[in-house]
Amino acid sequence: MSEPRAAETTAAPSTATTVGASTATRPRRADAERNRAAIIAAATAVFAEHGADVDVREIARRSGVGMGTLYRHFPSKEDLLRLSLEQEFTAWLTQAHERAAATPDPWQALSGFFEQALTTQAHNRALMDSYIQTGGPTESCVHKCRVFIDQLRERCEQAGVIRPGVSTEDLLALSGSLCNTVQIVGDEHRWRRLMTISLDGLSSRHLEPLPS
Repeated sequence: MSEPRAAETTAAPSTATTVGASTATRPRRADAERNRAAIIAAATAVFAEHGADVDVREIARRSGVGMGTLYRHFPSKEDLLRLSLEQEFTAWLTQAHERAAATPDPWQALSGFFEQALTTQAHNRALMDSYIQTGGPTESCVHKCRVFIDQLRERCEQAGVIRPGVSTEDLLALSGSLCNTVQIVGDEHRWRRLMTISLDGLSSRHLEPLPS
């Protein structure tokens, strides 16, 4: 008969050890999240002020982190720019939806979108640069914006307040062109004047056919 095996005596980690390991890792995770949030906030502000061509060292300086920390979170400026612009674009479009839904008059809803877009351009260069160049920072953003503008156009068409033949592509091109005008003229009074003139051309008062 074989002798009984000795009982294994692997000691479980003490409560003190477990708690110590937990508290050692938790601050690191919290610090990483704080650093990431600070980088995104700083990048959003810097891109808004200076556009996408800004040096990432300025973002690191404003966020209070070193370049190594910045690159650990975002290996390239393009990664950071894309995330920042997608968040800002989504917030902008959400606000535009809410404003349009709260505006019963279809024409006022459409003109309000133009005013909001141009006002945003005056305060966020990188965001609206992406709108002018590609319609938005991502394909998803472009699609959502186009759908929204199409809805505004359909409301105006059904109410008979928009010029016959005006397409969604026309409105997209006009809004991008006017956003670009904001950068060119700078002065708010001037770009609002040009916006008013342009929107008048969309009015159903003009019955002459548009160029094909």
